[in-house]
Amino acid sequence: MKPLKEEQVARFHMEGYLICRGWFEKEEMDLLLQTARADRQMLSHNFPVKDSAGRQSRLSLWNHPADDIYGMIARCRRVVDSMEQLLGGEVYHYHSKMMLKEPEVGGAWEWHQDYGYWYQNGCLLPDMASCLIAVDRATRENGCLQVLKGSHRMGRIEHGRFGEQTGADPERVGEALKRFEMVYFEAEPGDALFFHSNLLHCSAPNLSPNPRWSLICCYNTRENDPYKKHHHPGYTPLIKVDDSMIRKTGARPTGATQNSFLDPAADRTTGAGKESK
Repeated sequence: MKPLKEEQVARFHMEGYLICRGWFEKEEMDLLLQTARADRQMLSHNFPVKDSAGRQSRLSLWNHPADDIYGMIARCRRVVDSMEQLLGGEVYHYHSKMMLKEPEVGGAWEWHQDYGYWYQNGCLLPDMASCLIAVDRATRENGCLQVLKGSHRMGRIEHGRFGEQTGADPERVGEALKRFEMVYFEAEPGDALFFHSNLLHCSAPNLSPNPRWSLICCYNTRENDPYKKHHHPGYTPLIKVDDSMIRKTGARPTGATQNSFLDPAADRTTGAGKESK
């Protein structure tokens, strides 16, 4: 049985994103949060990224899903089968990242498209998408994700450097803001947002006393295998797991078990840089 209905897939193609409330159960998110908060391996590989105002967020990024709870989420049928419905064919894991936007200091992320820099990695088509999972409660006050509904239909926009981030052409963004509806992804833990690689999105700084952590799993289609080697993997067959593996793995938390964390110095994206959200 496919996880998404036909009307959900159609809405994704029209609007560029799909919100799935309660996509993960409370127990699953409690296990993920418990593991992540205490995960020295994952946290020791985080690196800071500043916004144009100098505020700082952190992220940990890895290329290959392992047998830890992060890998179980990235490989579970609930996510992968949905991605294959949305992108129309076999997908593989492009990378995942834990976004750490801490209370009162977490920085903003500039308006951008993910394909604005994945294009530079040798991906010829924008047949790529991400699944953002709220680990903490996400609100406007703590800098939840903002998207421009339908902006993926603009195609790829030129990107440049703003502070330590990659951002979309401000002139185009300014015009897009006049034409497309802005949607705030305010979320409870376990809510998920699937979004197209050309969807314009950003997030404000976290000025609240509450953290906003989120796990983002990114996918590429097999047919869109990059034509050159880069700091993210080419097509690698993805071994799916049953959804039940999230609880089974999370019940015996061991922290991150893989060694494919990204060293920021290895990011060779032309005119880009560190991954963002």
